[in-house]
Formats: sequence, C-alpha cells, structure tokens
Amino acid sequence: MTNSILVVRIKGQADCPYWATHTMMLMKLEKKYRATILPAKDNVLGMLKKVQHYVSWIEIDASLAQELVEKKARKGGYQKVTADDIKELGFASTAELGTALAEGKATLSKLKPLKPWFALAPPVHGFKRSTKKLYGQKGMLGKNKELDTIVRRMI
Repeated sequence: MTNSILVVRIKGQADCPYWATHTMMLMKLEKKYRATILPAKDNVLGMLKKVQHYVSWIEIDASLAQELVEKKARKGGYQKVTADDIKELGFASTAELGTALAEGKATLSKLKPLKPWFALAPPVHGFKRSTKKLYGQKGMLGKNKELDTIVRRMI
C-alpha cells in the first residue's frame, strides 16, 4: 500500500451538495482543478470514496510530487516558493521535499508558509475521457490510473 495520494478536484462548485462540498473543503479542494497530497489512511480513503463523483485520485510517486512542488507550490500572497523557503522548512531541495511528500513523511497542511493545495490549469489538449463518469465506466472520476499523465499536462 502506498503512503500518499494525489487528489484532484475535476468538477466545479455548481450543483454540488453540501455534504460533498464540506468533505472537499476538509481535503482543501475548494475550487475546480485544485490538487493536494494526502496521507493514505482509512479516513482519507473513506472521504475519497464519498466524493468520488467529483474528484480523481492516484497513488503519487516522488517525481510527480517534486514537479508539483517546483512548478505549482505557492506561499502567502500567491508567491512562488524559493530555495530559501524550502531550506527553512528543513529540506535540502525540492527533490527531498517531493520524496517526503510521496512517502507520507510530510504533509502539505503541516508545512506552514506553503499553501495546502496546488492550483492547476485545465489539461493541455483536454481530457481524453468523460469528466462525468467514473474511471471504470470510461470516465475520469474516482481512482484513476492515468491521472499522473493528465496532471503533468495540467502543470
């Protein structure tokens, strides 16, 4: 079993019931195309199962986590994160931070100057599958094995 999960909100806020909005708020996914890295615990997996019709997720590897930190991590005032900021957090480089996030040794919500989410753009060349169906039904939502390639197109 993996240690961390990358979760991306695919659907927007319109017509989203309160319980789903609240659950995604707890996961720091308030807006469409927001992504976060969460620990793979039973309570998190239960929350993902509850909102699987609004989000997509995958087990994250260190290279994708490093790429997200380098290109999309932000601090207060929506400023880019510098090498000095990463050193203040206690990590030597973005590679080390990405590995710690992927292994579950660090969480975004605990790394204080950093925002607990990544703001992504819509994917270049669009989604190749339906954003209204689950992955098993030829869609994008739920546990998605192809999400890493899509997220790389969203960075």
